[in-house]
Amino acid sequence: MDLAYLWFFIVGFFFVGYFVLDGFDFGVGMSLPFLGRDDTDRRVLINTIGPVWDMNETWLIVAGAALFAAFPEWYASMFSGFYLALLLILIALILRGVSFEYRHQNKGVAWTKWFDRMIVVGSAVPALLWGVAFANLIQGVPMDADHNFTGDLFTLLNPYGLLGGLTTLLLFFTHGVVFVSLKTEGDLRLRAQSLARTSGGISVLVAAVFLGWTLLQHLDAPHFWLIATFALLAAVFLIAAWLFNAVGREGWAFAAMALTIVFAVGTILSALFPNVMPASNIPANGLTIENASSSPYTLNLMTWVAALSLPLILAYQSWTYWVFRKRITRAAVLSSSH
Repeated sequence: MDLAYLWFFIVGFFFVGYFVLDGFDFGVGMSLPFLGRDDTDRRVLINTIGPVWDMNETWLIVAGAALFAAFPEWYASMFSGFYLALLLILIALILRGVSFEYRHQNKGVAWTKWFDRMIVVGSAVPALLWGVAFANLIQGVPMDADHNFTGDLFTLLNPYGLLGGLTTLLLFFTHGVVFVSLKTEGDLRLRAQSLARTSGGISVLVAAVFLGWTLLQHLDAPHFWLIATFALLAAVFLIAAWLFNAVGREGWAFAAMALTIVFAVGTILSALFPNVMPASNIPANGLTIENASSSPYTLNLMTWVAALSLPLILAYQSWTYWVFRKRITRAAVLSSSH
């Protein structure tokens, strides 16, 4: 069963990559009403993620495919039980993607504003609901003997789940605003830094409560020291990001925000381990890494595929970010429209 544990970490790696990369996409989308004083500002904001947002989103597809292949029981239980929440995420992602393409059709102010609103909603809904979903995985959900979720959407909207959603919403928002300051110049850059100071301060407070609550739920875990270490590192890097942003070091602030999300997701995964979907009613009904995994043959084949393909994916994505590393200016956006 060693490969099953390996694939738990590989699936976790894909979700970490997704939250770090698509996380700042969500933040940029949510920042439109706060930073977009006119249509040119909003176009600059969208252009900061224009070349990469769809590539960032493919990490979710890869994570879902890896989850399906490596842990079919987990995939079936979570995607059927959390069906409505995940459907709302999917609809929001579709609306966001469509809006990026259609807002530029120049069919009037009302047309553009409508799609701008869909970008905001399509970014905020996944940012909130992903946190709700993963918080409930940590806490456990009611399940029957066949590993079927027996609750509904409102079961997931409990205080701890909602706090988890608010935490990811604020982290992604701050991550995105810091990215805006890294990719823009002039007044927009300064306003993004100012907004990141405010949202970052709120994020520190909310994340501290969520991480503290998470630690209290796992005081008896044999690897509590690991959970606490990840939580502490997430807190340290979040505070570091706030401080770097305050002194205008947006590159360091963005890196620190990325590490904050890495260790925050690490806290969630370590709190979940060795379970993948614990049952809150009868512990024996829950899913663990061992009873939810595929056969050793399947996992062995997948390991070879991952070993060959993952370096290529990382190399291509790194190259893409390097190509589109320059800052976006209002002048460049205005000149492209003529």
